[in-house]
Amino acid sequence: MSDFFSTLLDELPQVGAGLWVTVQATVLGSLLALLLSFALGLAAGSRLLLVRGVSRTVVEFFRGTSLYIQLFWLYYAMPQLTGYELTPLLCGVVAFGLNYGAYGSEIVRGAINSVPRAQYEAAVALNMTPLHRMRKVIMPQAWVQMIPSFTNLLIQLLKCTPLLWLISAADFMTTIEHIRSLTGETLTAYLLLLAVYFVLAYTLTLLMNLLERSAKRRLGLHTGGRSLFRTRTAEAVTTAGGTR
Repeated sequence: MSDFFSTLLDELPQVGAGLWVTVQATVLGSLLALLLSFALGLAAGSRLLLVRGVSRTVVEFFRGTSLYIQLFWLYYAMPQLTGYELTPLLCGVVAFGLNYGAYGSEIVRGAINSVPRAQYEAAVALNMTPLHRMRKVIMPQAWVQMIPSFTNLLIQLLKCTPLLWLISAADFMTTIEHIRSLTGETLTAYLLLLAVYFVLAYTLTLLMNLLERSAKRRLGLHTGGRSLFRTRTAEAVTTAGGTR
């Protein structure tokens, strides 16, 4: 074990760089997934059949195909078709964004549909435009419902970042695997990986809990200090139109 940690100290710059790659893949992949989630989720509720059809086709394709295959296709197959080669990190970001964006779109669609019908009717009665009532009335209530499910997707995306090792990305998994091969300390290496990914996941959970707490406060909902450290699940939101 002493050999492992002495080698870890020697390779500390590479370990730090690998951890940064993991964080980048998680953050950038999540941002792309969030953007696609709202784009596809809102398109799923469009009155235009073509828009709904395109949204459903994209969602079902990326939900119905393996993330492994999507990652390999972007890294190995796409350059042969297009002549453009993406970096391993960019391949990971795009693959994670497309895959988890497809799942996230169902979260958006379901949360918007969960807002009581009376809220829509009240907004129409106030002569709000569709964009105005979505931004001021519907989305704030739906957003609170989305956050716990988005937290789960974010943690799942983080746990998929070791897949970058398969396309030669110098992420945290790759650097620890390199140290393991040098020292032969398999148990210590994988215990360290478990500990670091747990810390990263729990940090993300706390940040998302803080975001949910802020969103609830904007709706006038009471949140206690302990709510930051609780496991989040979809909760009922009481509004003027009822409880959902």
